[in-house]
Amino acid sequence: MRIRSLLLIAATISLIFSGTITNAFAGKGANTKAIAEVASGKRTTANAAWWGFDAEDATDTLQAAIDSGAKKVIVPYMGQPWIVLPIKLHGNLELVFQPGVLVLAKAGEFHGGGDSLIRAEDVSDITIRGYGATLRMRKKDYQQPPYEKAEWRMGVRIVGCQRVDILGLRVESSGGDGIYIGSSGKNRWCTDITIRDCVCHDNHRQGISVISAENLLVENCILSGTDGTAPEAGIDLEPDSPDERLMNCVVRNCVMEDNSGHGILVYLKPLTAESEPVSVRFENCLTRMGKPGMAADDFTDPQMRGWAGMAVGTARDDGPQGLIEFINCTSENTGKEGAKIFDKSAKSVKVRFVDCNWRNSWVARHQDYGGPRPAVFFHLRRPEIVTAPGGVEFVNCHLYYDAIGPALDYVDDHSGHDLQDVTGQITLHRQHKVPNQLGDEANRVQLQLIEVEK
Repeated sequence: MRIRSLLLIAATISLIFSGTITNAFAGKGANTKAIAEVASGKRTTANAAWWGFDAEDATDTLQAAIDSGAKKVIVPYMGQPWIVLPIKLHGNLELVFQPGVLVLAKAGEFHGGGDSLIRAEDVSDITIRGYGATLRMRKKDYQQPPYEKAEWRMGVRIVGCQRVDILGLRVESSGGDGIYIGSSGKNRWCTDITIRDCVCHDNHRQGISVISAENLLVENCILSGTDGTAPEAGIDLEPDSPDERLMNCVVRNCVMEDNSGHGILVYLKPLTAESEPVSVRFENCLTRMGKPGMAADDFTDPQMRGWAGMAVGTARDDGPQGLIEFINCTSENTGKEGAKIFDKSAKSVKVRFVDCNWRNSWVARHQDYGGPRPAVFFHLRRPEIVTAPGGVEFVNCHLYYDAIGPALDYVDDHSGHDLQDVTGQITLHRQHKVPNQLGDEANRVQLQLIEVEK
């Protein structure tokens, strides 16, 4: 009898304890006591499920937890998605998504062209941590009626903010960029932003867009599968107006693969000589299409996606000063060029490639362009804003190119402007010796090309 009584007591305690846990964490109902303790300041860490959990629409729950005043908000794994409408963050917040959490955009919603899954504007000191967690939108829905065409439904939208860390998140299938860093009307750039250990996959416009930032670090990220609307890059650094800036922006140890546009794009057309000098550095990055180690003849898809691995464009004669560096970066198996420099003036920002490699450019694309195309390509399309194309240095770079055609080329669309201030050294590994076409002005193009037969 004593043993049976003890078992009944234990079972009763277990049921009571289980009910408490369900109420507090599984979120079938609100934990009013815990909520009151957060409101009074007794608790500084809150569990979002304390505000209840609705499997059909958890927006109010999650937003209430974020707005509660807790310094740290934990979003627990519930065994089913947190289905939400747009969520807005405030400052002085650490938002932690537990492993396995899926935050999912609610179906049939997000009709506004700028409706983003998570957004923060003109606030500071935010950490979004989500190792093993996913933020997912519904890109295919937004690409067709009844949705109006738009490219600003971001997964994470950060504008005019200071001291923001985004760590360990997977952001996928947005109607715009996976992560967007930009300006607001009040603050014309974001400051001290870190994006680390994130995956941005299958987004509509870019994996990551950087519009205006100072002291930005993007590290150990994978930016893949962008497809929807141009530029469709893995990462795009592209200001919208002259008063925005790209200062001390570092992208390090990242992989950009299987994107429909460029792997890396820096586009500076809106900046002027009055803009702040540009300082952008890519370190130890890889851009590619297809699988690692594939040979050019392994590609059989004539519609192979992807443009240049590394692209810098439209820094005009009266554009910004500064430096864009690619250090120890590799581009392989690209749909178009390994590196493309277009409409960039030698009078403005300099571009430097150090210890970079380009392999298997233009895979499965030669037939679309009437024959082999250059792996490193200079292109002048807008002579009205660039009269002195060039301003690029190559330091100990290697180019692996087997096609019968020029590995390096400069095309001037009928303006007569010579390429200039192109210097350094590239080692060309190839089977066929074909003249390269960077122009005849030796005093303007002092690039040493060392050909090594395979």
